[in-house]
Amino acid sequence: MIDTKEIAILYVDDEEVNLFLFRTNFEASYPVFTAISGEDGLNELADHSDKIIVVISDMRMPGMSGIEFIRKARKKYSNIVYFILTGYACNEEIEEALEQRVIHQWFSKPFDMEKIEEAIQEALLEIG
Repeated sequence: MIDTKEIAILYVDDEEVNLFLFRTNFEASYPVFTAISGEDGLNELADHSDKIIVVISDMRMPGMSGIEFIRKARKKYSNIVYFILTGYACNEEIEEALEQRVIHQWFSKPFDMEKIEEAIQEALLEIG
């Protein structure tokens, strides 16, 4: 198991309650940054890209979808591992993002903390 004290997560979701629940569930294991929109997420990355190793984004958000946000973020921060979290079924956009390796994996809401923890650990082992 990788030491998680140096690994910060950015969670992007347009619903405050989801940001709160994510932070509450993960802050004992990881430093957690949150953002209320894709634009806010890009700002958090600009401010904390030296700490953020994992980004998890909601799929459906006003203004910019999770995939759109991640595509923009990857152009500048390609060393980060990206995941999508969605309340809906996997769709063509998510499938395409997986095939193109834009995202590492997707999760469904309500999120399974153990599944996300395992995926983060696996991804971090892959990137070294």
